[in-house]
Amino acid sequence: MISRSSAAASSSVSSKFRGSRHRSLRGRRPSSRGAGEAIACDIVLSDRRRNSLPRPGGNATGISILNAELLPKRIELISELVPQAKVIAVLVNPNNPIAGAMIRDVEEVARARGMQLPLLKAGSETEIEAAFATLLQLQAHALVIGTDAFYLTRRDQLVTLAARYSVPAIYEWREFVVMGGLISYGASVTAPYRQAGVYVGRILKGAKPADLPVEQPMKFEMAVNLKTARVLSLAVPQTILARADEVIE
Repeated sequence: MISRSSAAASSSVSSKFRGSRHRSLRGRRPSSRGAGEAIACDIVLSDRRRNSLPRPGGNATGISILNAELLPKRIELISELVPQAKVIAVLVNPNNPIAGAMIRDVEEVARARGMQLPLLKAGSETEIEAAFATLLQLQAHALVIGTDAFYLTRRDQLVTLAARYSVPAIYEWREFVVMGGLISYGASVTAPYRQAGVYVGRILKGAKPADLPVEQPMKFEMAVNLKTARVLSLAVPQTILARADEVIE
């Protein structure tokens, strides 16, 4: 699976197999990097004159979930949900290989929309705590949680802190909203893994990664937690509810 939110480079999927399966996958790998990261690292598009996402070439292919690329959209959604917000903080993990790209995206949105989007950097449990403690000082009225695999593992902490500081926050995956987060927008967290399994099966049967297109999500999910909205005294606009794939009452 290709995912820009991956914090580290993927090893070959073949390491998960033994015997003949291991040998059949040797040197041919579906990647678990982000699409943007893979391009930047010349994993898939090592020769852009010959390779493309539909025909990656070489020995790498994969699935993109595009969650990091959706950061500007999440800023737009939280602005729609909290229209009075003059300052919207953005939490980014500086240890993420594509943190620089996310920061540039935030800066570009800030310039284009004339918004104040202060960056908070946190790459550990204690740094997350410290980042939330600065929200009052920044007078931030909303928060965007950046794309990061580590943040997914810390979703309980992030949702708890958002509730403690009474800050409306938007996340990348519905799993945050199920735990009490306000709103999420992104590709399914499970679908890419299922498709990656399909690709592994095809490679085991002899398919070449070069002939398997790097697939991108065709649909993005929005989840909204109305219980959390009521606690925050937020009226969720009908324009958001009409687009939501899941509404938790």
